[in-house]
Amino acid sequence: MKNLLVTGGTVFVSRFVAEYFAKKGHHVFVLNRNHHPQPENVTLIEGDRNQLGDKLKQYHFDAVLDITAYTKSDVENLVKALAPVKQYIFISSSAVYPETLPQPFTEEQPCGPNTIWGDYGTNKIEAEKWLTEALPQAYILRPPYLYGPMQNIYREPFVFECAEQNRSFYLPKDGHMPLQFFHVEDLCRFMEILLEKEPENHIFNVGNRDIVDIREWVNLCYKVVGKTPEFISVDETHPQRSYFCFHDYAYELDVEKQYALMPETKPLYEGLKESYEWYQAHRESVNRRPYLEYIKEKVEHQKS
Repeated sequence: MKNLLVTGGTVFVSRFVAEYFAKKGHHVFVLNRNHHPQPENVTLIEGDRNQLGDKLKQYHFDAVLDITAYTKSDVENLVKALAPVKQYIFISSSAVYPETLPQPFTEEQPCGPNTIWGDYGTNKIEAEKWLTEALPQAYILRPPYLYGPMQNIYREPFVFECAEQNRSFYLPKDGHMPLQFFHVEDLCRFMEILLEKEPENHIFNVGNRDIVDIREWVNLCYKVVGKTPEFISVDETHPQRSYFCFHDYAYELDVEKQYALMPETKPLYEGLKESYEWYQAHRESVNRRPYLEYIKEKVEHQKS
């Protein structure tokens, strides 16, 4: 069993990661500012990752699972605060690929600015570059849209609520924009593989091979609630992010290197069922956005 440091640990991905590895019997430390309830069976190190001083020097970690770094300084300040560490896994993003590159994006393609993601993507690029130079043994993971239990982002929960209210679903254009997902448990499983096998490759796209479009995804979300959606198309005069939970941006990651190490991923319908079960018991944990308000005020009014 390993001593693992998980950055964050209180919300969605970082919380799931902390609880997953704790349940596996590892000694999990979480680093956060203690502003939210802590996961079970972990050791809290209270502090800001950018103002640590010598706080971490007393600890020995076999590996760092860095879930909450968004900038170069986030990574640099943490690494410099650590005692020497053998393994480091950084959750980066598919936003590091310029949208002008041919798809599916591969790990060998150059990173660069993406106009959809803006500073989020360029900050991740700078963080990757610094980490690769400072810790050549580190692993970098580039996921698409993450989903699963503990999802506090208003994506699946938005569609679940529409289904529960028997609402028609307002679909961007024809609803055929593709989406790629990765279940947060599969992310944990893949990190386990990296910690165990230490493969030679150090940068991995991660995600499901199977791509679904918006219409298919909404159908699956309604299905887990026991409903069937009626779709209403929304034209381009309405900004997609005003009434829908994904940007108007279609992309696909090549995930063959991941599948060579982990041949199976959780089926999307099964993962959405788990998401809905968690959401039913944790509705107050979701950060809602005013999609329905926009639909009622701008879209329905226009169509009436």
